[in-house]
Amino acid sequence: MGRVSGKVALVTGGGSGIGKGAAELLAQEGAKVVVSDLVAADAKTVADGINKAGGVAMSLHHDVTDEKRWVEVMAEIKKSYGGLHILFNNAGIALGGMTWEQSLEDWRKQTAVNLDGVFLGCKHGIPLMRDSGGGSIIITSSIAGLQGSPGLSGYCATKGGVRLYAKAVAMECARAGFNIRVNTVHPGVIETPIWTKIPGNVFGGNRANAIDPNAFATATAPLKRAGKPLDIANGVLFLASDDSAYMTGSELVIDGGVVAG
Repeated sequence: MGRVSGKVALVTGGGSGIGKGAAELLAQEGAKVVVSDLVAADAKTVADGINKAGGVAMSLHHDVTDEKRWVEVMAEIKKSYGGLHILFNNAGIALGGMTWEQSLEDWRKQTAVNLDGVFLGCKHGIPLMRDSGGGSIIITSSIAGLQGSPGLSGYCATKGGVRLYAKAVAMECARAGFNIRVNTVHPGVIETPIWTKIPGNVFGGNRANAIDPNAFATATAPLKRAGKPLDIANGVLFLASDDSAYMTGSELVIDGGVVAG
């Protein structure tokens, strides 16, 4: 028996990086996994891989900023698997730039994905989870939600926002008696495609060069290396399972010691 056997899990942004790692691990531990992503082909590739490995998964095209699509996604999950027990609100983007250089368009785009997407996931996921007997919501924040980072002010705003949002939703669900726990996971520097989207000059490098997460982590993390998606997936599995049954409104920091320093 796996640690989440009999559970149904939705992983947004599941087509790559942390989402992919979490989807695969949850499936290995017995969950039926819905892999959703803006890039439908990536979500399908991950779901197909899970099924070929003996797990159970389906993929959905999913723009997390589209409320109508959230309604459709929940309906498809209920129809296919009968309920929802784990919601990993993971989809996110990082748009770097100093405050005085960042466009309002980029600010709003980042906020729409990282904040609105999380809100919509909770708004439409909680009723189905409640009707399924409860479960666990995990929201991807960041160490940028715990401390400021020059060149990532907009990103910090969204990740700090979901950190406190999760605490409030955790209290709401507890007060309502829904048996739904809500926690955040705070990755540090992890080897994922998100780093290729951040201009190299954000941290003092050359704008033309994408940031190398391994070099950056070696220079900033006490453990002197970047994390792997599996490092975060292990934390997500813990928060999704009954191993964390007495945790809600909490923060799980997985960062190689960056915040501790």
